[in-house]
Amino acid sequence: MRIALINENSQAAKNAQIEAALRKVVVPMGHEVDNYGMYGTEGEPQLTYVQNGILAAILLNSGAADYVVTGCGTGEGAMLALNSFPGVICGHVVDPSDGFMFAQINDGNAVAMPFAKGYGWGAELNLEYTFEKLFGFGHGNGYPKERVVPEQRNKKILDAVRANNLKDLLTCLKGLDPELVRGAVAGKRFKELFFAHAKDAAIVAYVRELVG
Repeated sequence: MRIALINENSQAAKNAQIEAALRKVVVPMGHEVDNYGMYGTEGEPQLTYVQNGILAAILLNSGAADYVVTGCGTGEGAMLALNSFPGVICGHVVDPSDGFMFAQINDGNAVAMPFAKGYGWGAELNLEYTFEKLFGFGHGNGYPKERVVPEQRNKKILDAVRANNLKDLLTCLKGLDPELVRGAVAGKRFKELFFAHAKDAAIVAYVRELVG
């Protein structure tokens, strides 16, 4: 699995700590991590939590990433932004039990975490334990065991509802302010990472036109 890390501007200074915790847990599992920033360096392009949603949708729908780890101060804004797009099911994950149950019950492809609220002593341990529960036990297996069948059935129903209600990604992106979208893909490593791994030709062509 290719996991993309995205940080918005208010919590960019924590990017290196989050990346270290994520890599420590998931690389031994055989997963790969691409860090799209922000990196907390002076003068870098700014990402808002709304642009986190745009960037995450581009990465997931294009196949450049299989999963996105992101967040903001509380995690709520980033979650809402990501869930505004087709092809993205983002959970608000605060602790290890959240991570485990989101993976097993909701079987999404993105999480938004609080990187300010409650982020104190032991924050790096909470990140590590949460990533272990999120990525270490498979996805979509249902929980608890007596609820496996209805939970898996509900996930299929949710997927069908979202497919009916949400437009395709390119239609969504083309309806937005181009500068808003362009800002979401302006990170210094975006081109390097995205074009190396994206698979959807139409999205790749659109992004290439956008970024030059």
